[in-house]
Amino acid sequence: MALSPCGSNSFDSGLEIKTRSVEQTLIPLVSQITTLINHKDKPRKSEKTLRAIQRVGQAVNMAVGRFVTVGEAIAIENQELKEEMSFACYEARRAGDTIAHLTDVVSIEQPESDGRATIFSDKASMVKAARMLLSSVTKVLVLADRIVIKQIIASRNKHSTHACRKQQPGAKQLLLLQEDISVLATLEQLEKVSSFQEFVQVFSQFGNEMVEFAHLTGDRQNDLKDEKKKARMAAARAVLEKCTMMLLTASKTCLRHPDCDSARINKDGVFQRMRLALEQVIEIVTEARPSGEGDILPVSIYMGIREYKNQLEGLREGLCLLSKEDLTALLEVILEHTEDFTDSAYTSHEHREHILELSRQARLELEQLIAVWMQVQNPKATEATEEMELAILKTCQCMNELKKELHNAAAELAADLLKYHADHIVLKALKVSGGEGSLEALAKYTCELTEQKEQLVETCRLLRHISGTEPLEITCIHAEDTFQVIGPQIISSAQTLALHPSSKIAKENLDVFCEAWESQLNDMSILLREIIDLFEGRRGEKRTYLSLPRPGLSANLKTIKPVKLDSEEQTAIAKVGLELRLLTSDLDSESEKWEDQEHEIVRQGQGMSSMAYSMYLFTRGEGLLKTTQDLFHQTEVFAEEGFKLYSSLQAFSTQLGDDEKAIFTAETEKLVALCQQLQITARMPVQGKNSTFLKVDSSIQNTKSVLTVVVYILPLCNKLIKKYKCEQSSLGSPQSWRETPLQTPVHEDCLSGKNGNGFGVKSLEQHVANLTFLESK
Repeated sequence: MALSPCGSNSFDSGLEIKTRSVEQTLIPLVSQITTLINHKDKPRKSEKTLRAIQRVGQAVNMAVGRFVTVGEAIAIENQELKEEMSFACYEARRAGDTIAHLTDVVSIEQPESDGRATIFSDKASMVKAARMLLSSVTKVLVLADRIVIKQIIASRNKHSTHACRKQQPGAKQLLLLQEDISVLATLEQLEKVSSFQEFVQVFSQFGNEMVEFAHLTGDRQNDLKDEKKKARMAAARAVLEKCTMMLLTASKTCLRHPDCDSARINKDGVFQRMRLALEQVIEIVTEARPSGEGDILPVSIYMGIREYKNQLEGLREGLCLLSKEDLTALLEVILEHTEDFTDSAYTSHEHREHILELSRQARLELEQLIAVWMQVQNPKATEATEEMELAILKTCQCMNELKKELHNAAAELAADLLKYHADHIVLKALKVSGGEGSLEALAKYTCELTEQKEQLVETCRLLRHISGTEPLEITCIHAEDTFQVIGPQIISSAQTLALHPSSKIAKENLDVFCEAWESQLNDMSILLREIIDLFEGRRGEKRTYLSLPRPGLSANLKTIKPVKLDSEEQTAIAKVGLELRLLTSDLDSESEKWEDQEHEIVRQGQGMSSMAYSMYLFTRGEGLLKTTQDLFHQTEVFAEEGFKLYSSLQAFSTQLGDDEKAIFTAETEKLVALCQQLQITARMPVQGKNSTFLKVDSSIQNTKSVLTVVVYILPLCNKLIKKYKCEQSSLGSPQSWRETPLQTPVHEDCLSGKNGNGFGVKSLEQHVANLTFLESK
């Protein structure tokens, strides 16, 4: 989304909005202004119309006034942005006053010919003022967004003792990576410590800084509009989170065995990976790339085929600007990349032969298409159009078959590989041989792990070719890099243990790296499922369900100390989290089969799916649920939504026959019983680390049980609706099943943000309040 200039040369020619929070804040204002500009120009206006227009204009002006007050306060507290912010506030206030003046048409008797400009006599001025207002408000929001970015960097700079590089106020360069930052400075200290006591002190400081940094970058990740940047941010944050535990054990091992080369190599690898991840985060939030590099992904086959087909489709309308040589070269680039499949030792003979055959066919189809294309260029050709259409269709169909074959080859290889390594036999053998100090056995299993690593790396590379979207491509690259790095680190930690078999810290260090490997295999299985879902058309964008408690909403929450799951707990709960994710996919698939997507039952089911998906993200250390208390609150809201669904299902059951109602009621009773159990679990007080984790596990397990019932009920409801609609249609019933209202209770909290007039002044004030909260952070 970009806004045009508002008539002032002092503003940017275009303000690119890169975060969802800024975009959502503008929506109510855009709606109000659109209402004013698009009013009907009737020759005579009623008193009611005039007063309504005046109220909207005054409401906009008052909301802008409050908004500007916030912006001016931000300007005072941030001197480096004061000049730009103050000018943007001035322009916004001026535009708001102009809108109020133009909509001041309260009297129907007042003649429009009295020389006084109004919205009716000077619509051009109204449009100009509207543009000025949108541009200036956007400017304020974008400047405030820079302050959020600055806070992310400040979380790294807070304890730095070095001078910060000065930049010109207001420029984006103000927010670029500064020379010495806190986390990197602390990392340097950790690398240089020589005693356990010093290490504990420095690591404690580092941990506090990383917690703050993780929260800020997590909020930023959720707010980014660019899906590629979100994926890159998620990958970098995953590295930082997993490497923190590795850094702890690798450093302790190196301190315990300072003369051990393998321990030093192991530690150095962790520090280097964390430095790269930190730099990547700052590159994303500041939009800075080292040495002018662009954010360009390696070319994938999927993207190549898409571009190739677009060019072929353009031939119909003469929109293809490429020559026949260029088209041939484009195809050859795609086919060259298919050699990653055909040259792979892990591709089956059957898939290899099919890929080679389809590649030959693709060349042949293009040759025939070019021949027909050349005939079309001849003005005397009269019957070539139909041949041209057929040639384009055959060429595109061939590319679709090639894409499907490549997808099947990569997906089957990944599935087989994940299944084969699910028992982690090589990791277990490395632990045993290291603990026994058997260097000979260690060398054998080191070779096996290296081979396994090469298989996984190559499989990730093949998955990237068929992933289908750039964010998934980035996730594939991250998985490839992770296996590439962690494999040698496991080997070096195992070598350290083999040299010091009685060392508890060396054993703990190997365990941590093995757990990271297992965690990445779990992530890869989720990635594979997402790629398959996308290819088969089952993947939709997940809505983020915002149900986090706000300060002051519940006195009970204040007595509970929020905590986050550690790496060990996340690994333990990963399996049930993945199962929950698969259930949300099943529920989404069933929801998509409903003809009436606005039906109360399907909407409530979709809402529960979104909440369950946020719980799944929690098991991965991602999403908006940061602490266990956030999860427990989400669980309670999920249970309440289940009760609402139960009420809707009860109303639905009154329209069923006796036999169908008996079966249906049995399932709905299961639902309400499981929701009650879930609610009890969510409200159950716990103390201590173990008890908290058990409550987390129970919450996820119970949520999974509820979702299992909903996945069964939804298609049953859909089937019954279709059956009764068919019967009523054959009987000529005047009232269809869909028109029969459900007598379900309406809760006020269900309506928040979902009414038809959600773009009112109160909504704008709420967004402004959110902006104030954002600034205060």
